[in-house]
Amino acid sequence: MSAALVTTEIASPVGPLLVGANDEGVCMLEFSDCDRASQTAAANGVAKNGAHSFLEQLKGELADYFAGRLTEFRVPLSIDGTEWQRKVWGELRRIPHGQTRSYQDVARAVCSAKAARAVGMANGQNRIAIVIPCHRVINAGGKLGGYGGGLWRKEFLLALERGQEPPA
Repeated sequence: MSAALVTTEIASPVGPLLVGANDEGVCMLEFSDCDRASQTAAANGVAKNGAHSFLEQLKGELADYFAGRLTEFRVPLSIDGTEWQRKVWGELRRIPHGQTRSYQDVARAVCSAKAARAVGMANGQNRIAIVIPCHRVINAGGKLGGYGGGLWRKEFLLALERGQEPPA
């Protein structure tokens, strides 16, 4: 991954988003009020606040997403992770807008239903929230489970995608 990381903050209905891109694509979308946002920026190399064409594209796509006009992000991504993580994240991107899958469903799709915990670990390491839709993964019993950005955000995003009124 390129060391030149450009970051900015984007306002959203789920709070401010810290986003970052390099010359390969978007490599970070974190909730600014979460501890891991600064950790992600540091892990992605030297960061400077500024403008980047991928960040402008992401800003427009996020506006359309939150307005209910976009169901699939097209902005290029620069994904840094292990082969396993990238495989899981690829499967997350295949979950249709407005639908959910269990950790076990994702594990079954990438290798074996016995890898559900490993899927959960990879899900937790996702640094491009919303675009790589880890919010669409739930527990086998149908409960939402955890979410790095807070459970209220997961509920909001799922309601938005289903065309329901997001919780206040």
